[in-house]
Amino acid sequence: MGLKKAEAVLIGLEPLIPVFFFLSVATVIVFRGPFGRALAERLAGRPSPEDTAEIAALRAELEEVHQRLEEVEQRLDFAERLLVERREQPGGLPGSGA
Repeated sequence: MGLKKAEAVLIGLEPLIPVFFFLSVATVIVFRGPFGRALAERLAGRPSPEDTAEIAALRAELEEVHQRLEEVEQRLDFAERLLVERREQPGGLPGSGA
């Protein structure tokens, strides 16, 4: 009796075998294509070409900002040295009351 019940369940699932096979083949085809490669690259942590271009642009901009900051620091140092020299001179700064 138990065997007939199991056979009945299997017979009910037989139409699903071609559907399962079709879905399996379709999944393999999709994941072997460009979508699968893009997904694999994303999972591996490799940046996409667009991300690489954006990173390069941001690095160039950061380098420019760094250079400008160095220039501003040099100008500030120069201005501070001039102020110190003027204070140390006998006449001092105009209007300083010294």
